[in-house]
Amino acid sequence: MALLRKINNNAQTDQNSGFGTNANSYGGRFVNKNGTPNIEKRGMHLLRRISWYHTMIDMPNWKFMLILFTFYIVINFVFAVAYYAIGIEHLDGIEQSQSIWTQFGQAYFFSAQTFTTVGYGHISPTGFVTSALSSAEALIGLLSFAIATGLFFGRFSKPTAFLKFSHNALISPYRNGKGLMIRLVPFKNTNFTDAKAKVTLGMTVEENGIMTNKFYNLDLELDRINALSLSWTLVHPITENSPMYNFTEEDFRKIHGEILVFITTFDDMFSNTVAARTSYTFNEITYGAKFKTMYNRSKDGSKTILHLDLLNSFERITF
Repeated sequence: MALLRKINNNAQTDQNSGFGTNANSYGGRFVNKNGTPNIEKRGMHLLRRISWYHTMIDMPNWKFMLILFTFYIVINFVFAVAYYAIGIEHLDGIEQSQSIWTQFGQAYFFSAQTFTTVGYGHISPTGFVTSALSSAEALIGLLSFAIATGLFFGRFSKPTAFLKFSHNALISPYRNGKGLMIRLVPFKNTNFTDAKAKVTLGMTVEENGIMTNKFYNLDLELDRINALSLSWTLVHPITENSPMYNFTEEDFRKIHGEILVFITTFDDMFSNTVAARTSYTFNEITYGAKFKTMYNRSKDGSKTILHLDLLNSFERITF
């Protein structure tokens, strides 16, 4: 109840947050730092609740390439075993006098040549069963490479908001009072226009003996800019209309709260609207600090230099 008294009654609640109000049904934060919902889905078979296409599109590059190479090696190994089981004598070009491992190795590379439809011609299938197997492998290879090509194109063409957020949000001096500040920056050679921001405060409070999730819209000094080329510091003035108006540094340590940040902007490269999300729990908010400037004029005065490595740089101050 003491927390409810600290929250300004004039603060505007967010009825469309998309999160439930029953705090007992939630665990951890609402949104992860990378912007994904902190939700694990269960109650349905894994193959039905997971889209393999979305999984392959969203996974890191190293994992994507590892899966492709692993599939390529394994599928050729399986077909090589099948060729060897049918009989090496049905693969014209492999000498019968060679060792077992040499014969299997040649069967494996014949499989790789058939799978990729390269077909050097050094080894050729004889007999109906071996010819049918090699034909089936060639078809599977064509389909597999078509799928892999589509996934490559999907990964490269997917509209992505190449934005990075500061690791910490700050409570900094703002005009004659305080303000919540969050910094973000574009880090690729893309052009963003018509950028919009929405910041929501979520807190778990006790209301009438029940733990409840409360969400409040946080008004911003600027919630929209025409061009996002340099860094953008989102500023929420902590005025009398702010739900955090009476909060002290100690409150940010004790209260279970989270700042949800949603950004949408138009990317000229993709000619599409892209979105980025992140969140800051109260223990990721630094009280009494301000961001260091990220950009400066070049020595010859012809350009503005944006220092991406200064995104998280701030200095401590006292109010």
